[in-house]
Amino acid sequence: MVTLIRYKVSKQKVSKVIDNVSKRTISMLAKELSVNVETIRFYERKGLIKQPPKPMQGYRHYPKETVNRIHFIKRSQELGFTLNEIEGLLALNDSPCSKVQELANKKLIAVQKKMADLLLEHALEEHLGQCQNNDDDSHCPIIDSLQPK
Repeated sequence: MVTLIRYKVSKQKVSKVIDNVSKRTISMLAKELSVNVETIRFYERKGLIKQPPKPMQGYRHYPKETVNRIHFIKRSQELGFTLNEIEGLLALNDSPCSKVQELANKKLIAVQKKMADLLLEHALEEHLGQCQNNDDDSHCPIIDSLQPK
């Protein structure tokens, strides 16, 4: 048996909840997004987000679009994009997907190069370790690894 519970909510209460959500001050925004207030100000100066107009009295209020935009910025940073690249991505928002794909492809190539460098570094460290533990001066593990098999 399913029981339905009905709540009577006045329009004033709903309106007040909506007003509170849309009245995000910079400190509320920072707390909601787990970022520093100075990070938000930096994004404003850089032009990544718009600074809302300051009312005659009170504080600036940040809309939901700003929350979404900062989420986009932070997620892009997690993927390895620089702020300049993110600025480019944001500018491409209304552009054809092929332009976004081109930028993402360049980033992928850069990440793959970094990964290859890390693998090479690991291989060199491994060979150096073999050399340090090598008691036989008649052959070198690094030279041996470079020889064709």
